[in-house]
Amino acid sequence: MTPTRKSRTQATDSDATATDRVYEAIYLAVVEHRLAPGEWLREEEMATEFGISRTVVRQALQRLAQDQVIELRHNRGARVPLPSMEDAVNVFEARRIVECEVARRLGGRLTDEQLTELREIAQAESDAEQRGDRSTNIRLSGEFHHALARMHGNPVFVRLLNGLLPTTSLLMARFKVEGRPVCVAHRHVEVIAALERGGAPAAAEMRRHMVELERSLVDTPVRGRRLRDAFAGYREPPISETPTS
Repeated sequence: MTPTRKSRTQATDSDATATDRVYEAIYLAVVEHRLAPGEWLREEEMATEFGISRTVVRQALQRLAQDQVIELRHNRGARVPLPSMEDAVNVFEARRIVECEVARRLGGRLTDEQLTELREIAQAESDAEQRGDRSTNIRLSGEFHHALARMHGNPVFVRLLNGLLPTTSLLMARFKVEGRPVCVAHRHVEVIAALERGGAPAAAEMRRHMVELERSLVDTPVRGRRLRDAFAGYREPPISETPTS
């Protein structure tokens, strides 16, 4: 059978799907500490890793830069941000304002289904911690906080948290002592218990949790790793930019 040329619509849809996948892969690699703070993302190497064109990689990088997940440096390319302790002060101040208010408004108002969802995330996080699955533990920690913002129902809070979580993860990768969990699972259990008691206890417990996280940061060296290790789970199956006939 003779291959047919892609229509403009097919090409656009294919590129959009590939861009979404690269975006998700890089976002999660940052959040899960598979990409180190300050690590450079080379278009050619990433195109090879994902089996796609550099154009698609560039589109994903531009979106990630807009969401402040990575940085685009003029004439140098893209890199994972290298946040400072000053950034930590700003990030945690913003998170306290947003998340304590979310907790206050949700306190005493969550449905049984919502409480069950939060408990399941906290339990999965604890299980990941017990088996030493650091990447899953980190991802679930962020998912817990994201779920609270989503349950609140204000999409602006969700977008704000989406922008703050990757930077928080990079701060933890750079400044948190190796071997300690990013978010202690039992603290999330305590947040859930406070949410059941009411708005004021929930806000107070969330503030305590945020302060504990910020105080856990210490100055540590940046650790590098190979780019192909960061995206090992995304190479199979390769992304195809042409439809099968």
